[in-house]
Amino acid sequence: MEKQKAKIGVIGTGPRGCGLIQTMMRVEEIEIKAVCDRDSGAFEVIFGAFDSAGLKRPEAYTDYNELLGRQDIEGVVIATHWITHIPLAIAAMKAGKYAGVEVGPAASIEECWQLVRTYEETGVPCMLLENCCYGKYEMMVLNMIKKGLFGEVVHCECGYGHDLREHLLEGYPPPSNRLYNNMHRNGDLYPTHGVGPIAKMLNINRGNRFVSLVSMASKAVGLRDWIKKNREPGHGFANYDFTSGDVVQTLIKCAHGETVLVTRNISLPRPYSRFNVVQGTNAIYMEDKKGIYIDGSIKGEVWEPIDDYYEEYGHPLWKEFESRGVKGGHGGMDHLVLEAFADSIINKTNTPIDVYDMAAWMAISVLSEQSVNMGSSPVAFPDFTNGRWINREDKIDSRYSLDEIICKE
Repeated sequence: MEKQKAKIGVIGTGPRGCGLIQTMMRVEEIEIKAVCDRDSGAFEVIFGAFDSAGLKRPEAYTDYNELLGRQDIEGVVIATHWITHIPLAIAAMKAGKYAGVEVGPAASIEECWQLVRTYEETGVPCMLLENCCYGKYEMMVLNMIKKGLFGEVVHCECGYGHDLREHLLEGYPPPSNRLYNNMHRNGDLYPTHGVGPIAKMLNINRGNRFVSLVSMASKAVGLRDWIKKNREPGHGFANYDFTSGDVVQTLIKCAHGETVLVTRNISLPRPYSRFNVVQGTNAIYMEDKKGIYIDGSIKGEVWEPIDDYYEEYGHPLWKEFESRGVKGGHGGMDHLVLEAFADSIINKTNTPIDVYDMAAWMAISVLSEQSVNMGSSPVAFPDFTNGRWINREDKIDSRYSLDEIICKE
């Protein structure tokens, strides 16, 4: 019997959009019906990929309203410039389409509220496509927490450490999407890769919530230093004073007392890391050590390889994924998050990362800017659930759930 497919349209066919399209072409539960971009230059590349895969070419549009007007499209994947993500998600929901939104920062708190209100008015789900929530080790640690291995979680660390100096300046001029934000904003402009998985571990918006944050930004010299070392003296940004600090750290306080340290570091030399640390009363996990320490270990106070615990604590979704062959970008995370989005559309359920998660995680960028601009003053966190976080009952009964560990065939 042929699998039921979610009929998807894609808005945004730049590098990330094309990458997501390549991944979706290999997701059995997805059929791409249409693509859209203001610049039609990428369409031939996309058509070539479909031809090579023996798949029917999608229809192509330069006006997203035409795509949203199609009755046969059930969901839309949005992979455009950051500041257009939420407005396009709102337009998709108003058109009755599930909105799957690529990661990035919010532009304002007001647009986060508009996103939430649109969902509450239309009832159409919206999902932030935060692939890191489906990372192998993020899901393993989530499973460990749910099984009680960590005891009570006290403190977490996370973030985004990635040397993007050359990438930020690629194609200049004009400034790229990321570079433009670094030119004008000073805060954590890319918080969700780290915060998303940690928020699920801490039951944020489902029995817990973020209540306040404090942010501090370092000086901004990394990009200018790289330009002087690697580009001609007359480069347009050789003497530019970038706004965004090279290292931005944000400390979040939760309703039940947990703290979360979020670090962003993209314009200095360093290896890749999401800085994940989970400290509980019984154990601690550290991503950069690839290790775990469990209280009372017979091996003493030393890190044990986290992989030694995979057989017992590996998430069932990931074990099943490995059994059928890991595929998709970023080590399989892209594939799983898109499967989760398609599963929600097919079964007409809410998404495992919902509109309240999306608003809370994306709002960190704006709140961190406010804190930095006010001398690292504490900033209150909006409660986008309007109090429903205390006792929400709308749990996701799916193997893709990030709130419970659900084993399904």
